[in-house]
Amino acid sequence: MIRFARIVSAVAGTVLLASAATAEPIEIKLGHVGEPGSLFDQTAQEFAKRANAKLGDEAKVVVYGSSQLGNDSELLKKLKLGTVDLALPSTVMTTVAPEFGLFEMPYLVKDRDHAAKIREAIIKPVLVPIAEKKGYTILATWENGFRQITNNTRPIVKPEDLKGIKLRVPKGVWRVRMFQAYGATPSPMALSEVFVALQTGVMDGEENPLAQIYPSRFQEVQKYLSMSGHVYTPAYLTAGRSWSRLPPDVQKKIAETAVEMEPVALEIAANLDKELLGKLKEAGMQVNEVDKPAFIAASKPVYEEFAKEVPGGQKLIDDSLALANGS
Repeated sequence: MIRFARIVSAVAGTVLLASAATAEPIEIKLGHVGEPGSLFDQTAQEFAKRANAKLGDEAKVVVYGSSQLGNDSELLKKLKLGTVDLALPSTVMTTVAPEFGLFEMPYLVKDRDHAAKIREAIIKPVLVPIAEKKGYTILATWENGFRQITNNTRPIVKPEDLKGIKLRVPKGVWRVRMFQAYGATPSPMALSEVFVALQTGVMDGEENPLAQIYPSRFQEVQKYLSMSGHVYTPAYLTAGRSWSRLPPDVQKKIAETAVEMEPVALEIAANLDKELLGKLKEAGMQVNEVDKPAFIAASKPVYEEFAKEVPGGQKLIDDSLALANGS
């Protein structure tokens, strides 16, 4: 009887070892709203490739783009629930904490060198802890990009050219206020719904980085591209409830890779801007430059409202602008 028990025990141990050896790696779901070829897609895929090389059989980052796991607002909710592990929110972070509205201030960020300085001096020490208190762990700051205006009505040169134009904007109070100040009629809408809204005339135009405009095929349903560069939006690789459940070694490798991707994301973005402007022109879009001083002058009320309404808003603005020197 004892011998039989030992045999059973040995067999059970062998089964357990075999089961452990063939265990599937932990799947880490990364959701974003970008279409194939977009900046979100390229940075997320590069991150996954690098992270998975380090993780080996322990875990695997799987990317779900094109709003497969939900739009930006839904992804934030799923991070809180722990049903999505990582997401790449941008403008929608203003719904998490008003301080993220800093990046809704028109012409705040001068170039990508300036963006990198703001990332290190303001996002990491100031905004990341604010997000942490709301239940979101920002692992790294990548990019969404410098935003441009497209529409089917007329070339936009000065703010008054936007008068009466129905313009899709992402969810966030400050983008709405900005375009109201310029004279447009802005409406928040999920990115996945924009193409049809433009195609059917529900919206006259939209504003996005080139790295979202081209992959979303807006050139097929938009005539004019006005290079306004009115806002620079970061993208935040963000974890939620499930982060604490991951093994520490997995957390470490993912977090390290996320930060490693920060300069890479800026480089990919800069290259895409050059490449996609040419492609949009080839697709038949009429491209023009805007009168930036006129837009900057029309943006003053937005800055004043942010400074007044957001705790520490004026300091965030002042500290960010001070970093532009020598950028």
